[in-house]
Amino acid sequence: MIFLELVLQNFGPYLGRQVINLRPETDENTRPIILIGGMNGGGKTTLMDAIRLALYGSRAQCSTRGNLSYNDFLTQSVNRNTPPTEKARIELAFEVIQDDKPTTLRIVRYWEKEPKDGKDTLGILINEEWPDKALANTWDEYIENLLPLGISNLFLFDGEQVKELAELDTPPTLVVGAIQSLLGLELSERLSADLDILVSRKRKEIASAKELATLEEIEQKLNVQKDELEAATQESASLQNKLDTAEKKQREASEKFLYEGGKIASDRNRLEKQKEHFTTQAEKAREALRELAAGTFPLTLISPLLEQAKCQAEKESRQQQKKIARDVLIERDDRFLNYITELSLVSEQLDKIKEFMIQENQQLEKEIAANESPWLLAELEEIKELDNFLSFGINTAKFRAKEKLEELENLEIEIDSLDRQIAAAASPEAYQQLQDAVRETNNAVAKAQFARELANRRCEELTRAIAKTKKELEDYTEDNLKLKNNQHIIASVAKVQATLKLFREKLTLKKLNKLEIEVTECFRYLLHKSDLVHRVAIDTQTFSLSIYDPQGQPVPKHRLSAGEKQLLAIAFLWGLARVAGHHLPVAIDTPLGRLDSSHRQNLVERYFPSASHQVILLSTDTEIGKTEVERLRELDALAHQYLLKYDSSDRQTTVVPGYFW
Repeated sequence: MIFLELVLQNFGPYLGRQVINLRPETDENTRPIILIGGMNGGGKTTLMDAIRLALYGSRAQCSTRGNLSYNDFLTQSVNRNTPPTEKARIELAFEVIQDDKPTTLRIVRYWEKEPKDGKDTLGILINEEWPDKALANTWDEYIENLLPLGISNLFLFDGEQVKELAELDTPPTLVVGAIQSLLGLELSERLSADLDILVSRKRKEIASAKELATLEEIEQKLNVQKDELEAATQESASLQNKLDTAEKKQREASEKFLYEGGKIASDRNRLEKQKEHFTTQAEKAREALRELAAGTFPLTLISPLLEQAKCQAEKESRQQQKKIARDVLIERDDRFLNYITELSLVSEQLDKIKEFMIQENQQLEKEIAANESPWLLAELEEIKELDNFLSFGINTAKFRAKEKLEELENLEIEIDSLDRQIAAAASPEAYQQLQDAVRETNNAVAKAQFARELANRRCEELTRAIAKTKKELEDYTEDNLKLKNNQHIIASVAKVQATLKLFREKLTLKKLNKLEIEVTECFRYLLHKSDLVHRVAIDTQTFSLSIYDPQGQPVPKHRLSAGEKQLLAIAFLWGLARVAGHHLPVAIDTPLGRLDSSHRQNLVERYFPSASHQVILLSTDTEIGKTEVERLRELDALAHQYLLKYDSSDRQTTVVPGYFW
C-alpha cells in the first residue's frame, strides 16, 4: 500500500483546496520519506486526523474528537471561513496490488457545516474513473482487510503515543488492543466470550423447556384418532348415499308436480290475470279497427276508382284552363292587329301575321273541341284533398289496420294458450297432494345435507387433529434431541474453553517470542550503546517490556535515560509493525520528542529510512532541525518536503513546497 496524494478542502485550519503529493519517489528514484514541517498548532495533527478520517470514517480515532458524536466532530472540523456554497472535503489516493497489478483507489469524503443524517458522503474512485458504489457500500470490510483499525496505531502514531509508551510500565490500551489483534488473541478472547453467552442461552432454554410427554402416549393418541377418522369416513359415505336417495325422490316429486299440472294450478291466478289483461287489449284493438272502418279506411277498397276520378278531375281542369287561355289570346290578338294596322305595315306582311294568328287559334280550338264535355266538375281544393288521400292517407290507413290486425291475432294466440294451460291445471285436491309431496322431499334432502355436512366437518377435524399429533410426534423427537444437544453443548463448552485457554497461552508464547526477537533487534539497531541490551522480554499477561543485559540480568527501567526509553518505545512499535507482515506506510507526528543529538542521529540515519517503504514525518523546527534535514538529504531519503505556513491572524494554514531550511 502506498499513499499517493492527500487533498484537504475547508478542513480544520486548511481553507480552500490544498494538495499534498505523497508519492515516495523523485524523478523515478525511490525515496521513502515525505517530510512535512510546521509549528505547534499549525495543522500537523490535523493532517494525521485527515488520513485516519479518510480511511475509517466514523470509526476513526482522531485526536480532536474526544467524546464528540460523529456529527458534532464533522461540524467542528469545517473551516470557520468556508463559503456557504462550499463543503468540507478530504481525498486520499493510494495504490494497492489487485489481481497482480497496481490499482489506484481514491477515497473522497465530503460534508456540509450541518451534515445530513449526521454522516459524510463517501465515494471511491478506481483508477480515477467513475465512483464504485459497490465498493463504497462495503468500504469498512475492505479497509479492514487492507489496514485493520486495530493495528492502525502501529503505522499511524505520534510523539505523545511514543512518550506515553516510554513512560508507562505497561503499554496503553490502544497498543494492547493492537498487540492482541496482531497476535490473534483478540479472536480467542471473543470466542471465549461468545461461548459464555452460548452457555447462558442454552441454560435458559433448558430451564424454560416443558416436560415432554412419553412417546407411547403420543402414538396411542394418534392411533385413536385414526380409528375415529375411519369410522367418521364410513359414516360420511353412508350419509352421502342417503342424500343421493333423497335427492332422487325430490327430483321425481318435482317432475310429477310439473307433469300433473301442479305448477300450473299454483299459477292459476296469475294465468287468469294475464288472460284478462290480454282480453282487454284485444277489445281495444277491435275498437281501433272499428274506428278505422268508420273513417276513410273503406275508401281503400275503391282506390282504382278514386285514381280514375283524380285523372278525370285533372283533365277537366286542364280543359277549363285552355278555354280561359283561348279567350285571353283572342282578346290579345285583336289588340295586336289593331296596333300593327296603325303602324302602316306592308299589306303583304300584315296578311301573313293575320294568317299565322288565325292558324294558331284554330289549332287551339281543335284541341278544345277534341275533349269531351266535362261532367265531374271538381273544384281545385277537392282535387288536392283527393291527391293527398291517395298519396298519404290511404297508406296510413292500411298500415294502422295491418298493425291492429297483427296485434289482435297475437293477443288471440296468447288467450288461446292461456285457456289451454288453465284447462290443464290440476284440481285443488290433487294440487295439495302434489305440493305436500314436493315439500316432504325437500325437507328430507335438507336433513340429509345437514347430516352429511356434519360428518364431513368431523372428518376434517380429525384430519387436522391427526396432522397436529404427527407434528407433535416430530416435535417430540426434535425437542428431545434439542434438549440432549443443549446438555451436550453445556458439558462440551467447559472442555472447549479449557482447550482454548491452553491454545491462547501457547499461541501467545509463540507469537511473543517472535515479537521479542524483532523488538530486540530494532532496539539494538537504534541504540548507540549496543552492549546495554541483550534481550527484550514481553510479559504474556500485561505485555510490559523487560530488558536483560548480556549476562542475562534484568536492567531496571529507571536506569534508562528518557531518550533510551523513547527509543525502546519506537523499537516496540517498529517490531510490532514488522511482525504484522503488512506492507503499509508509516506516518509519525512529532517523531523525535526529547531525544538527545546522538539518539536523534540514530533515528534519522537508521529508523526513518528503514521504517517502511513510505514514511511520512510531521515535525517542528526543533525536532528535525537543520542538521537532521541535511543528513536526510545526504542519504537521498527525502522524496518531498512541505511547510505548513500558519497565519495566526486569520487562523489559516497553507501548504507550500519546501521546509524550514
